[in-house]
Amino acid sequence: MDGGQLIAKVLAKNDVKFLFTLCGGHIAPIYIGAKQEGIRVIDVRHEANAVFAADAVFRSSGVPGVVTVTAGPGVTNTVTAVKNAAMAQSALVLLGGAAATVLKGRGSLQDIDQVSMLKSIVKWTATIKKYTDIVPILEKAFRQAQEGVPGPVFVECPIDLLYDEQLVREWYGVKNKEEQGGGIQNKLLKWYLKRHIDRMFSGNKQVSLPSSKQLVTVSNANDSNIDRVVQLLKKAQKPMMIIGSQAMLQPKRATELAKAIEQIGIPVYLSGMARGLMGADNPLQIRHHRKEALREADLILLAGVPCDFRLDYGRHLNTKATHIAVNRSKKELKLNKKPTVGLLQDPCNFLIDIGKKINNSTITKWRETLKGRDTQREINISQRANESVKGINPILLLRELDTLVDAKSILVADGGDFVAISSYTLHPRNPVSWLDPGVFGTLGVGAGFALGAKLCNPEAEVWIIYGDGSCAYSVAEFDTFKRHNIPVIALVGNDAAWSQIARDQVDIYKDDVATKLAHCDYDLVVKGYGGDGAKIDNMNNFKKVVESAKKSVQNGTPFLINAIIGKTDFRKGSISM
Repeated sequence: MDGGQLIAKVLAKNDVKFLFTLCGGHIAPIYIGAKQEGIRVIDVRHEANAVFAADAVFRSSGVPGVVTVTAGPGVTNTVTAVKNAAMAQSALVLLGGAAATVLKGRGSLQDIDQVSMLKSIVKWTATIKKYTDIVPILEKAFRQAQEGVPGPVFVECPIDLLYDEQLVREWYGVKNKEEQGGGIQNKLLKWYLKRHIDRMFSGNKQVSLPSSKQLVTVSNANDSNIDRVVQLLKKAQKPMMIIGSQAMLQPKRATELAKAIEQIGIPVYLSGMARGLMGADNPLQIRHHRKEALREADLILLAGVPCDFRLDYGRHLNTKATHIAVNRSKKELKLNKKPTVGLLQDPCNFLIDIGKKINNSTITKWRETLKGRDTQREINISQRANESVKGINPILLLRELDTLVDAKSILVADGGDFVAISSYTLHPRNPVSWLDPGVFGTLGVGAGFALGAKLCNPEAEVWIIYGDGSCAYSVAEFDTFKRHNIPVIALVGNDAAWSQIARDQVDIYKDDVATKLAHCDYDLVVKGYGGDGAKIDNMNNFKKVVESAKKSVQNGTPFLINAIIGKTDFRKGSISM
């Protein structure tokens, strides 16, 4: 078998169901092999979206997503998305095409030093140099991507190790039988090339696949640490915890995790990928006034949450509180603030273990205080939703959407101001039902995330919540959705501006330069790609349009709702440092 087929067999052995790509001649054998192994090959319109889709596959299933892209610009186009995956701690394997082994550094088409470029943003890199390297390097790639703090890895796959050996010998002008003539220089060249190819393919008949998928172990807390934290929780009068995306690295254990949080029984804030973990209306979950709660709490448990800018580098935390941090990352465990108790453990496993040893549901007064603030904030949001603006009030639009989405909906957040408003108004219903870029704050994740999420959850209703700025990054993937019968729905909050940036810029400089857009007909763009859509400028027919969108995706056609929204001052200040 050729190298592409062998790679595909390793992917299948590691439970890979989808391969994301944008086609290139360097890597074509990998597609063919994947198809033969029953792996679904999804070709997108930009390489970044292939990486975003693979990222979403890992978040949704716990299985590393896999991307293959062609050499040079194919690889460079993935850089932002790969860094986003690294900062979101998503395991994925990026297979990059490369120039032929013998032509490296000699001016071959699309030949650049890809490994050096990616080393700073991935966990591990490797270059395949001979056929017998393929299996061990790929196996190590999957292990490295998942061990410890998950992240992306990069494997460089030279073109002459992917195609059939006989074809490669023809490309090099070297056949098994020596050709006569050509002079001493030509004979030396042929001798050198033949020896090079012989070495590349040496031992190819003895290559074998591992008998089973390798298991990646996740660290667990020891009993003494668990008992210590249990005692601290029992003593606390105003405990709270924040659960972050890292606690969701084992999505198959999400139900166990939710039950453990119920058993622990203290107020909880969910952030990032943890949103939706407790359902839409769990009494333990608090949504608003997190800063105030952190300053009043006497015990703060951060599960997979670093003290970065989102917690004002730890300054939001009460200095007198017992601070417990649980994190897979040694760096994030102590970032900016040393915890009272710091545990280098998987936060999901840790909380499940704690839940087996405690029932702390008696802290009702503190919980009622936090819930009371939540109620007041919801009243305020309702009032703001009824304010008159030019165009649709975005708060009203999103609150109405929250009543219309399906119980098993998955929400993909891709935008600035509009998406920030959605985080106050939309209520994810289930674990792993909210996907946002993470700490890197990358725009353009929408279509790729939706692609991966829908493939892993074909029965779910998948919604992209787009700002009109972010929409243009990936709207071309509606062609991908249509071609591959992966129907999703998008809602664009279209205010013809980069509003999150304009807020501070206009306030400080009284100038909106570079922040203005147009009320583009994104719905017509989607129709051009074979999808369907509608434009609305008031709430009168929003419900009817949503019903049309639902019917459209049931029939296999993606749908985009282009909502012309007005501007509000619901969120003042957008600069984060």
